[in-house]
Amino acid sequence: MRVTSPAVTSENREPVEESPRAKRLILGDPLTSEKLDDQLLPKRRALPIFASDALSSVAYAPQELLMILLIGGTAFLAFAPWVATAVVVLLIVVVLSYRQLIKAYPSGGGDYEVARKNLGEKSGVVVAAALLVDYVLTVAVSVASGVDNIISAIPELNPGRIELAVGFVILIIIVNLRGVREASFAFAIPTYVFIGSVAVMIVVGLARTALGDPPVASSAEFAVQGEELTQAAMILLILRAFSSGCSALTGVEAVSNGVPAFRRPKVGNAQMTLVLMGSIAIVLFAGLTALGLISGVHYAENPCNLIGFDCATQVQPSLMAQIAAGTFGMGSIPFYVIQAATACVLLLAANTAFNGFPLLGSVLARDGYAPKALNTRGDRLVYSNGMIILGIAAIAVLVIYQANLTTLIQLYIIGVFVSFSLGQIGMVRHWRRSLREIAALPPDAASQESAALTRRSAYTGLVINSVGAAMTISVLLIVTITKFTHGAWLVFIAIPILAILMVGVHRYYRDVEHEIEVDDTTHFGAEGDVALILVNRLQKPVIKAIDYALAAKHENTFAIHVAVSAEESAALQRQWEEHSIPVKLVIIESPYRSYAAPIAKFIKKYRESYGSSVVTVYLPQYIVGHWWESLLHNRRSRRIAQQLMLVHGVSITLVPWLLDSSELIYGRRSRPLPGEDRAGRPSTPEIQRAGRRATRPAGPPQPEKESTPVA
Repeated sequence: MRVTSPAVTSENREPVEESPRAKRLILGDPLTSEKLDDQLLPKRRALPIFASDALSSVAYAPQELLMILLIGGTAFLAFAPWVATAVVVLLIVVVLSYRQLIKAYPSGGGDYEVARKNLGEKSGVVVAAALLVDYVLTVAVSVASGVDNIISAIPELNPGRIELAVGFVILIIIVNLRGVREASFAFAIPTYVFIGSVAVMIVVGLARTALGDPPVASSAEFAVQGEELTQAAMILLILRAFSSGCSALTGVEAVSNGVPAFRRPKVGNAQMTLVLMGSIAIVLFAGLTALGLISGVHYAENPCNLIGFDCATQVQPSLMAQIAAGTFGMGSIPFYVIQAATACVLLLAANTAFNGFPLLGSVLARDGYAPKALNTRGDRLVYSNGMIILGIAAIAVLVIYQANLTTLIQLYIIGVFVSFSLGQIGMVRHWRRSLREIAALPPDAASQESAALTRRSAYTGLVINSVGAAMTISVLLIVTITKFTHGAWLVFIAIPILAILMVGVHRYYRDVEHEIEVDDTTHFGAEGDVALILVNRLQKPVIKAIDYALAAKHENTFAIHVAVSAEESAALQRQWEEHSIPVKLVIIESPYRSYAAPIAKFIKKYRESYGSSVVTVYLPQYIVGHWWESLLHNRRSRRIAQQLMLVHGVSITLVPWLLDSSELIYGRRSRPLPGEDRAGRPSTPEIQRAGRRATRPAGPPQPEKESTPVA
């Protein structure tokens, strides 16, 4: 005779909510997989999403360039136009090179995929590690720079620099977790306001200069205490200024990593977005560098080196703030518009990393170099696990370095130029291989005509990527030499460690895959079927577990009670007989008060006596609605389940029992069923009594053929 359950109970209601209310309030309702195409981006929305890093870097790249040159004194500012020109030329070459990469590898792997397919596994993981490190630093540098600009406008906020930075990272995480489409809406306006306002400032500043009324920066009156340098030190200083100016190139690779996020035609839209991003970045970088020199901006690495500046009580304004104040006037509406737009776009520049990091992480997870969880889309169809990991890492860096931009910038761009260099070398090999394959085509007319077109594009790509490889390798050497002793050595430690970890993850997944692969020689040979229901006290969850076990019609079914107290065991036996439970109760003594070990011993002896039976262990488990309730329930059952899963031939079946608080998760019915209240409980005394009677067995058990378990 089966033990029956109530006809209508709260635990068999269908859940009406798929996620907690607080999560839905913050992130929005979950999206179905069919909505994925709706999340793809057109060019006008992809630009602020993928280009915000490259565009925002023009706010601090000219500042860093001039700051390094000022170490040698104001006379070194004469080298600034030439250094800026070299940065612009490099940016043009890199943009052209990545147009070729997007065309050849549009799957979203970017430099990682190029290096892995053309240079081998080790080069691929080094590129991936470098990009991941650079994405973390992108978030840290962008947020720190944004906070710097906010403090330049409101110096009173300086004591809360770290708290502001951490708060902004958390805000960006939440916005990105809501989905790519909503993030594009949130980030589009500040990015376009920044582009427009800075462009207007450059035009106005250059027009004033042409009319004989150039803007004057607030720091132009301060002399600079320069260092005495040897000829070698002068060259190194100029090279260091060039490497700091090259921070304007960060973010260029994000478009190649994000091709899958574009609308069709994906390659064409990604290439157009890349060209627009590069063109705007070049114009803004060149214009701000020119205005910085015209207005006489003196931005020192150590503000105390500015003669006449009170570094003890004043905060050094950023280059952008000084140019805006000199062009439009301190405290004017355009000044605050530019400062607000600059701060916003610098903060939002971190968003480039929040798109590139998860996409790259998903590719690495797909290839087995990262945990599989990074390839799982969240409720809003974004790779939420990657976003959360990136946010936590960036917050850690900001806290460790006190959100200090000058310190963080020394760690920056090393990773991106490692990936630039290996990616361009990989593209050179790709085009050379393509030319060899074209040369091997059969010599018929049709194939010759198509081969000529393909050969022309291959030669074009080979030339562009060869120049790109030569320039990026040179810059990598310069950046390494000039920044290594200023903190960049940490990056050269982090990249190999991360690469080794990724190779280790790949080896682990490979070994597990080999271990679980189906073959024709492995046989498990199960010969029997027995169910064990673990019983502590006779309660409704136990009755439900018995009901489930009997419904499964196992060959043998036993209730197991581990006796740690003689009084409890005697009380359970009396209840068992009183309620005529149709399952044999087996009591196992446990003098050492352990639970899993006696059960495991019982299972082992049973299988020795009756063959290699499949043993199904039924464990009742409470389902609760409050997080703190999970600390008060299920601790023992979870430990027992974890230990029994290590026993051969055992499978665990968790039988849920929904407590009333679980309605916080599953919700309430909008309309009660007949005979129910709104909570789903029987609404009349007669039905309530019937429900209680239904939990008891209808009569004594029918005689069954049972095997006696090993005691």
